[in-house]
Amino acid sequence: MEYYAGIDVSLKESSVCVVDTAGKVVREVKVASEPEALVRYFDELGLPVSCIGLEAGPLSQWLHAGLMAAGRAAVLLETRHVKAALSAMTVKTDRKDARGIAQLLRMGWYRPVHAKSAACKDTRALLAGRKLLQAKLLDVELSIRGILRGYGLKVGEVSRGRFEARVRELTAGHAILETVIGAMLAARMALWNEFTRLHREMLKIARADRVCRRLMSAPGVGALVALTYRSAVDDPSRFEKSSAIGAYFGLTPKKYQSGETDRDGGVSKVGDGMVRTALFEAAHIMLTRAVRFSSLKRWALGVAQRRGMKRAKVALARKLGVVLHRMWVQATEFRWSNAVPAA
Repeated sequence: MEYYAGIDVSLKESSVCVVDTAGKVVREVKVASEPEALVRYFDELGLPVSCIGLEAGPLSQWLHAGLMAAGRAAVLLETRHVKAALSAMTVKTDRKDARGIAQLLRMGWYRPVHAKSAACKDTRALLAGRKLLQAKLLDVELSIRGILRGYGLKVGEVSRGRFEARVRELTAGHAILETVIGAMLAARMALWNEFTRLHREMLKIARADRVCRRLMSAPGVGALVALTYRSAVDDPSRFEKSSAIGAYFGLTPKKYQSGETDRDGGVSKVGDGMVRTALFEAAHIMLTRAVRFSSLKRWALGVAQRRGMKRAKVALARKLGVVLHRMWVQATEFRWSNAVPAA
């Protein structure tokens, strides 16, 4: 008889439930949220557990990697599917969640989530840190502008390099402003230095990666877009068709149909929001700044004439994601026209 285990991951202790092929609960216990503790528990269990299921999450990826390294068959379950399946329970506890995950695993009513490689996890951590520092840097600059505006002091349009000199010029002679704004400028300088360091590291990784250099041959795709896309896809072979990329990153429209009601909505916005934003920015650059013309831009301009520029950018972002996947799979650079290159 085969057995299935569901794990509801928590920060300190995780709830574990083991069921048999008939759905009968065999074991229920709480185990420390450590890979070694989970591996030791299943080794001492004495039952042939054929598969272990965990709901996808930040901590789940670490536990999943530890179980796989120990030779255990583990799978990450798609979070939205687990939430929808367990939403019928009137009482929600960690114990019941673990039981529900085990039953989903037994019946096969789940969608497995791809576990990213260690290199992609490192890249994602770098991109996330860079984005956070950039956001905080902008927050500090906007706060400085807001404080000075209350005194009738307007910074105006200045470059980032001239920002500090302009602010110190406006606050000269005002003791309180010099103290407050001086502290904020010191924090801004620290954020700027660390952001620049992470940005240079990001450029270094993109230049050294062959796939990123190939993706950057497409118009509008720079180092940030290429590295974000590469770290999110990780393994292009897990997509049977390149057209699935649009739905995977939430760039396809939602649809609701029931009886006589049939309406389309905006894009679903499921999946990785960082990649979705990067592809949209690349589409914006291609339509507004790219000088060299391409068949892809011609197609997007045709969509803009019929449906408007905003929808054209979303459609171009979706199509650009598909094109980048084909370039990756076929190991080719971007073709600027539909003409087939000569052999």
